[in-house]
This record gives sequence, structure tokens and C-alpha cells, in this order.
Amino acid sequence: MEDQGQYAKLFNDIDSQTLITLGIILVSTILLIVVSQRGLNWVANRLHGQVRFRVFALVPLTRLLILIAALAIIVPIVIDPSLRNMVTLLGAIGLAIGFALKDYVSSLIAGVVSAVELPYRPGDWVNIEGTYGEVKHVGMRTVEVQTPDDDLVAVPHLKLWDTAIYNANNGGTSLQCVASFYLHPEHEAGWVRKALRDVALTSAYLKFDEPIIVVAEEKPWGTHYRIRAYPVDPRQQFLFVTDLTVRGKTVLSAAGIQPALLPPDAALDA
Repeated sequence: MEDQGQYAKLFNDIDSQTLITLGIILVSTILLIVVSQRGLNWVANRLHGQVRFRVFALVPLTRLLILIAALAIIVPIVIDPSLRNMVTLLGAIGLAIGFALKDYVSSLIAGVVSAVELPYRPGDWVNIEGTYGEVKHVGMRTVEVQTPDDDLVAVPHLKLWDTAIYNANNGGTSLQCVASFYLHPEHEAGWVRKALRDVALTSAYLKFDEPIIVVAEEKPWGTHYRIRAYPVDPRQQFLFVTDLTVRGKTVLSAAGIQPALLPPDAALDA
């Protein structure tokens, strides 16, 4: 009975007038959200440049402010605004928010760990769960990675706990690139290996103080060659691989070496 009495003290009496008031607040909130979103979108679509995107950014912020204002009006109507009730309510809200933000807090802690261990820094080329690109910014909660397709991906530091982080250059300027060639098995392997090495040596993007390795691996459908070399700058990696691939293909074709004919279900190495 005592618990029921405390429960009754927490909430005000809900009568028909209170329900009507709550209904009016609810409808007004929905209308304000709809009008504000459509109005801001209408304004933004008639602007240009950065101003347009700043107006678009106001849409979720305005919706959040309207919801907070609505809750600030509704709570005193439903709950008796005494000190004890407010402390109880704020405690319950704090517990719910803490549970909801546990991953956010974990990302913040991982951000502190990343600042100490340095698994990535701006300028590093990393691969995190299939997202490959250059690290542009390391924040407190996320690391921003710009992909080769010019997409900016925000990856939470939370991935540090259970995900492998592949760092291609690890704070340096040496980043190994691999150009693959799939050739018919009937060819002079020694000549092909030397020719592919010469292709790498004559590339304008080659970093000469790093080794050049040509790896050959026999497959049931042919021979897989890899040129492993380093560009002068990690940002040139795609131009470097393209240059090796195009000129290598030209040299091999001029020598009459045929590409491998792969069966439809053949699995190529990454």
C-alpha cells in the first residue's frame, strides 16, 4: 500500500481536461515539426553553396529542440514537480541515457587508447572492416577515413576492441603496392619475371630505395604474377598500380604471352 501511495504521489491526477491539453500539445508538436522541416527544406533548396548545407543541418536540430520543449511542457502536467519526484525522474532518465550511450562512452575511451597506442594517424592508409582509405582526422569518438572514391567515412574508435586494423604505411611514406598478372601456363617464367621487374624499374612513380619483388604462384588455370613495389608517395598508389598494369600488359602482349583463360568458378587471390 505504501508503494502504491508513493506511485500515486509521483503522477498527477489525469482527468479529461488534462488529456485534452496533452492532445493539443502533441498535435501542436507534430505540426511544428512538419512545418519547420518543410520550411527549412524549402529555404535550403533556394540557396547555394555552404549556406544551403548549413540550413539543411538545422532540420534535425530544430526537430530536437521542439521535442525537448514539448517534453518540458508535458512533464510538469503528468508528474508532480516536487524535489523528490524530480530527483527520481532525473535518476531514471540518467540511467536510461547511460545505458543507451554505453557504446558512445566506449568509443570515447577507445579514442583515448588510440591517442596513446597510435594504431592510425592522419596520413595513414588503413583498412577497417573493408573500409580502405586515408585517415583525414582522428577525433575523440571517430576516425575519418577518405576512400579512393572520395567518400568520407566516420569509423568509431569502438572498432579497436574487436576488429583488426590494417595500416598500410604506419606513419611513414613506404606503402607497398601490388599489381597482378594472370598468364597462360605456357611461357618462359624467368623472362616474364625479369620483364615485370623492368616494368617496375622504369615507372615514374617508383620509390628506388625500396625493394622490388616479383612473386610467381602456379595455379591450376595458369600462373599468377605479382609485382610488389613502393611508390614515391602513398597517395600515388593507384596511379602506380595502373601504370604497372598498363605497361606490363603491353610488354607481355608484345612478347606473345597469352593471358590465362579462367574457368567461370575460378577464385582469384585478393
